[in-house]
Amino acid sequence: MKIKVNERERTVADDATLFGLRDALKPDADVVIFNGAPAAADRPLAAGDEVVLIRRGEIPPAEELEALMASRHTPGVHERLRAAAVGIAGLGGLGSAIAIALARSGVGRLILADFDVIEPSNLNRQQYFVDQIGRPKAEALVENLRRINPYVRCEAHRVRLTRENIPALFGGVDVMVEAFDRADQKVLLVETFTAAFPDTPLVAASGLAGHGDSNALRAHRMGRRLYVIGDLESAAQPGRGLMAPRVGIAAHLQANTVLRLIMGEE
Repeated sequence: MKIKVNERERTVADDATLFGLRDALKPDADVVIFNGAPAAADRPLAAGDEVVLIRRGEIPPAEELEALMASRHTPGVHERLRAAAVGIAGLGGLGSAIAIALARSGVGRLILADFDVIEPSNLNRQQYFVDQIGRPKAEALVENLRRINPYVRCEAHRVRLTRENIPALFGGVDVMVEAFDRADQKVLLVETFTAAFPDTPLVAASGLAGHGDSNALRAHRMGRRLYVIGDLESAAQPGRGLMAPRVGIAAHLQANTVLRLIMGEE
């Protein structure tokens, strides 16, 4: 029967077992992942199973690293994510965290756009570092993403988005993400993108300022292909700023919504 071992198809005997396979192929492996979960006991293998064998502390060869990074995925997910393209407009507290979550998940291509540079007040919630202050966000984020997952193809644009350039920059993505702070930028992106690509889902955010109830942040379906994450009320204003925990929750809700859409879930 055929199974996958470290993402490579392999034929094994019909009576093969998980730990027997480990002992035959990589006896020093002290992490054994079976269909996305760590295995603590031996078990029979079945056709289609996915096994990953890892030795802690070992630097894997380049041809195996991507498979090992995705070893905790649910079987069948990695192939779908690797084939997908996602656009992210705005690379601040939302966009930078969304990009990192999608890169760690193995989304194959990210198209990133932001005209701004990193400044000190960004660092309370955005995924940048002190030594990156003054650099364009688009450039610095790609650098960080490559350190996290070198297999993700990143296309970065340092540009102010307009009604004219949005369709050209983001044509062909499987899912679009709106990750701006300002309401006028959000409206511009949503209106322009949905008019140009009515059949492509768009995941936006609204209402995530302060340090209020995190349970109020959720996904709202606002149209046929529009999803908005947040409480729809908590705008940033004097006395209610933007904080890493709540912004991060919203960003990861957006990222998870993207993954669900790629996987064909509504």
